[in-house]
Amino acid sequence: MNHKDLDVWKSAMLLAEKAYRETVDFPKHEHPGITSQLRKAAVSVPANIAEGSARKGNKELIHFPCISLGSLAEQETLIILPNKVGYFNDEKQDNLPALLTQCSKLTYGLIKYVKNNPKPLTPN
Repeated sequence: MNHKDLDVWKSAMLLAEKAYRETVDFPKHEHPGITSQLRKAAVSVPANIAEGSARKGNKELIHFPCISLGSLAEQETLIILPNKVGYFNDEKQDNLPALLTQCSKLTYGLIKYVKNNPKPLTPN
């Protein structure tokens, strides 16, 4: 299985791209703080899905998307706070949580699928 074929990876990449684009206008003093942390959490999601799908066993294919779920929760917090202090406009605030929800559902779906299908998925 190639991670680039997974809907969850595609969704996570879109979320990471949006996080990068929508933090460009954050104040410069936030770049080592919220901006950097949000971007790192955003990149962590597709990276862990890719890493898990490249491993040989389903145990690891479950482990790495579980790490992605933690990064998604982190991103949610890092989106709420900037909104509260006025760094996001309403459109951006509405856009990112919807993408987070979609990515979370797909990640849970991948984990559930792998748990219910004991035959190991083999990487391409």
